[in-house]
Amino acid sequence: MITYRRFFSSSLRYLGIALFVQCFGVSQNSFASNDSLAPESKENPIVCPTSNDSPQIVDNVVVGAARTNQYLPLLKDKRVALFSNHTGMVGDKHTLDIMLDTGIDVVAIFSPEHGFRGTADAGEHVSSSVDPVTGIPIASLYDGKRRGPSPELMDSIDIIVTDIQDVGLRYYTYYCTMLDLMNAAAEYGKEFMVLDRPNPNGMTVDGPILDMKYASGVGRLPIPIVYGLTLGELAQMINGEGWLKDDRNVKLTVIPCEGYTHTTRYRLPIAPSPNLRDMKAIYLYPSTCYFEGTPVSLGRGTEMPFLVYGHPDMKNRDFEFTPVSTPGAKNPPLKDNLCYGVDLRNISDEDAIAQGVNLAYVIDAYRDINMGDEFFTAFFEKLIGRGDIRGMIEDGKSADEIKATWADDVARFKEQRRPYLLYAE
Repeated sequence: MITYRRFFSSSLRYLGIALFVQCFGVSQNSFASNDSLAPESKENPIVCPTSNDSPQIVDNVVVGAARTNQYLPLLKDKRVALFSNHTGMVGDKHTLDIMLDTGIDVVAIFSPEHGFRGTADAGEHVSSSVDPVTGIPIASLYDGKRRGPSPELMDSIDIIVTDIQDVGLRYYTYYCTMLDLMNAAAEYGKEFMVLDRPNPNGMTVDGPILDMKYASGVGRLPIPIVYGLTLGELAQMINGEGWLKDDRNVKLTVIPCEGYTHTTRYRLPIAPSPNLRDMKAIYLYPSTCYFEGTPVSLGRGTEMPFLVYGHPDMKNRDFEFTPVSTPGAKNPPLKDNLCYGVDLRNISDEDAIAQGVNLAYVIDAYRDINMGDEFFTAFFEKLIGRGDIRGMIEDGKSADEIKATWADDVARFKEQRRPYLLYAE
C-alpha cells in the first residue's frame, strides 16, 4: 500500500490556497468496489486509490503524461498553458510538477467543470485565481463569463497541453472545454498537445448522434452519447472532420498511451469528478444520467450517485434513500425528501458495460410516477440528443425498441471514427 502525505510531491505551494485535495493511500480496488468514496470535506478528504504496480502504470497501461521523453523535448523553450485538474497524475506526482521540475515554462493553468480540485458541483461556476507564490494565473473555463480563454492570455502562450481524465460520454463536459481550447489555439495560431489517457468506456459506442439543434453545454459535437474515443483520438477527429470554428485546423500533437486498446478494462486510479466515485457508476452513467432531465433523483447527495434512482411517489419499492446536502452536491434534487426506488449496485460491471445506453430505468420511473409529459424537462433532450425519444417513451416503446432507432447512427459513427483511432478496437 502506498501512502501519500499530500496530493502532489512538491508543487502544492505553486498552486496556492490548497488547490488540490490530499490523498491517503488505499488499495487499488477501493475505487473499483461497490463502496462509494467519501465526499471531500475538511475532515474527510476525497480518497484517491493507488496502484500496487509501478506508480506510472495502472492495469499495465502507461498514460501519455508518463512518457516524458516523448513530450518534454517538444515543450522546451515554449510558454506552456496546462489544461488539467486533480486527475492529471503520474503515480503520486502531478503533470504540473513534472513540467516545473524539468524547467518547463508553465505560464497558465486552465481548469474545467468541477474546478482544478475536482470538488465543485456539476454546473457550478468556478472563479479564476492567481497563484500568490509564482503568479501563474489559474484560468477557470467554467466561470460562466466567457467560453474559452481571454485574448490577453492567449497572447502570452505558445502551446496548450491537455492532461485530464475523461469518461467518454457526450454529456461529460471535459471534452467541451478541450474543444474551446482547440478553437482558441487555432484562432491565435498556437500549438495544441494532448497527453492521452484511456477512456474507461472506450469499449462501447452507443446512443444517438447529437442532433445539433440540441447542442448545449452538455453536448457540443455530432457524436453518439458513448463515443468510444480517448481525448487524443477525439482531438484528431475534431481536426479531421472540420469541427473547429471557421473550418480551422490546429497544429496538434497527441502523446498516446502504451499498453491500451479499446477492449482494455482500465480502472481509474482517481475519481474524475465528485459524483462519479467508482467504476460501476462510470459504467452506469450512460444509462442513469437522463434522470437529470426528470424529477427523479439519481442519488446525488447520497453515497450512491448514479447507482440508484428514486422519487417520493415511487412507493411500491423495497429500497429507499434521502438526498442531503454534501460537498459536490450542495443542493441535490429532492434534498431532504425520502425517496423510494431502485438500487443498481448489484449489477455486475460486465452487465453494466454490455447494456450501453439503457433507457429501461427511465421508462420504469416514468411509468411508476405517472406524470405524463410533465415528467420530462427540456434538459432531457439536451442529454439524449434527439427530440423524438421522449415521445417514444410516452407512447409505450420499450428500451430495446428505442435503442434500435439509433443502430444506424452507431454503425455510421464507427466507420467515421476509424481513421482517427490510435488504439486497436
